[in-house]
Amino acid sequence: MDGPAMITQCGIPPGDSFTYHYTLEQAGSMWLHGHLAHEISDGLRAAFIIHDKPGAELYHYDKDYLLTFEDWFSTEFADRMYHTINPKEEFPPPKSYAYGLVNGVNGNITQTLNFEPGKTYRIRLVNMGDINSFQFSLPGHEMYVIEADGEYSVPYFTDGIDIGPAQRYSVLIKAHDTDAFNYYFNATMHANFISASPGLSPRVYTGKIEYSANAPYQDTRAFYERPDFKWLNDIEMHSASGHPAMVPNRKLYLEIGNNLYNTGQHLDHINNITFVMPNVPTLFTALSMGSLAMDPRVYGPQTNAVVLKYGDIVELTINNFSTLLHPFHRHGGTFQITEYGPAGSSTPAPESFQNITVQKSKGSPMRRDTISLTEFSYVKVVFQATAAVNFFHCHNSIHSAMGMDMVFIEGPDVLQKTLQIPNAMYEMCHKQGIPTIGNAAGNIGFDFTGLPNVPTIVKQTGDNQ
Repeated sequence: MDGPAMITQCGIPPGDSFTYHYTLEQAGSMWLHGHLAHEISDGLRAAFIIHDKPGAELYHYDKDYLLTFEDWFSTEFADRMYHTINPKEEFPPPKSYAYGLVNGVNGNITQTLNFEPGKTYRIRLVNMGDINSFQFSLPGHEMYVIEADGEYSVPYFTDGIDIGPAQRYSVLIKAHDTDAFNYYFNATMHANFISASPGLSPRVYTGKIEYSANAPYQDTRAFYERPDFKWLNDIEMHSASGHPAMVPNRKLYLEIGNNLYNTGQHLDHINNITFVMPNVPTLFTALSMGSLAMDPRVYGPQTNAVVLKYGDIVELTINNFSTLLHPFHRHGGTFQITEYGPAGSSTPAPESFQNITVQKSKGSPMRRDTISLTEFSYVKVVFQATAAVNFFHCHNSIHSAMGMDMVFIEGPDVLQKTLQIPNAMYEMCHKQGIPTIGNAAGNIGFDFTGLPNVPTIVKQTGDNQ
């Protein structure tokens, strides 16, 4: 059960509780978080690790460690959002500098990881942060990536991983045969839209890898100065499943950015549509509108809904014409990463971004559910439509709140025949006076009375904040 509010359910009312029942069909490094009013940004988030059944492990390791990464702000999300979209204030707003947490505490005092000579360790890396990425490395050791976002990969050697918001990895590390030295791991928190400022951005955190309490720590500064230092590139990874690239029968082209509207606000968009939540959860609209559920118009002018046929193989090309990184996440499943390249635009990219080259997957493309789309670039991903309503959005909370979201309505005709909503989910809505049938406005047909007016674009500005 996937739970973004007003997409697949109503939010849990204050003081109430709701139990989610899952059938676990996939092992991996997952996480869970609130999806209403961006509660994730204020700490409603946790890792959710699903272990393989005994004997079903794809890779051998002796011990499993978890490192969660978070950015922690001194002000609540609502305050930061107010200063971002208030038309009476400057845009973009002054930068907010977060602190980095590793396993819930200051990144420099997180718990030591104990290694024993000759053993193999799996370290799970989960970025639960709001807007910041974390660069992870473990100097003095060989690191092989075996998982991305719950999907196993062919072991991939790398020196460092730049982990975007909502992304997860697992790495295997073989301990040295001697306990003569201890080591440090590095976790550098950064965001490309926040200018470098000593002590504020980036923030560098180090944790300890201890072989022996009496051993000295090795100086690893030269590790980062190596000309052959290798950062992970997920287009180079291969899925352990061995599945070839899917051949799409439907192609969608998305452009993302920021516009100035007649409200005086700078808001984000996908294909010039700024997302606004409907009055009826989109899943409920899909189930209650009969044959009209196949018509994207019933989901409202600002839900940015795309209706897919059950079984469609869909290729998404997402173009990022801005100077900002955008971590895009697909709810309800993974996609194959098939291509990266320079964003096509009539306006040339700044000189520093003109060296982006086309990179295509080879063999069995890596699957995952979150990609980091870099500045002035595009990505192509491919997935198969099921029978579901799946949210697709930038996982930078500010960007999502500003409207960089859309919804895939997948096989609604099949969904109507196969899914029955539990009564408890209807009751959650009714307690809050939220309608559970009808179009996005809670009305019949294409009557959208009750939805907010769609703002008019005054200027396409490209960048957000």
